[in-house]
Amino acid sequence: REQGLGDLKVAVNMSSRQFRQDDLAGRIAAIIAVTGANPAYITLELTESMVMQDVDSTLTTLRSLKKLGLSISLDDFGTGYSSLSYLRRFPIDELKIDKSFVNDIHTDPDDAAIASAVIAMGLSLGLNVVAEGVERLE
Repeated sequence: REQGLGDLKVAVNMSSRQFRQDDLAGRIAAIIAVTGANPAYITLELTESMVMQDVDSTLTTLRSLKKLGLSISLDDFGTGYSSLSYLRRFPIDELKIDKSFVNDIHTDPDDAAIASAVIAMGLSLGLNVVAEGVERLE
């Protein structure tokens, strides 16, 4: 911002260990206060397996993070073991389709079907949908 670049969105991959820290939201709030970062431009990326480890604790942490104004992305979607019902329950903003479903999307009809289904589901739930591993115009 100081150099006139405007606000840039930043996505931060969280490890399971980081996500399970005591008072994670408080720690992040302190970092935001010190740096002056705008939380509206910060997305925390969590994997399906991370959020499914302790659902009640996850829900509490996610709600605290959302109160700070952060966005939450469910990373590597489709490779974990999540229950689709949790997509409604967890306060997430975005699904990131794992690149294993994107790499061969033009040659593998099964990958294309999975990607299409995830996109349709995410959009119908009001979520942003991002495809990982897109490297060609095709």
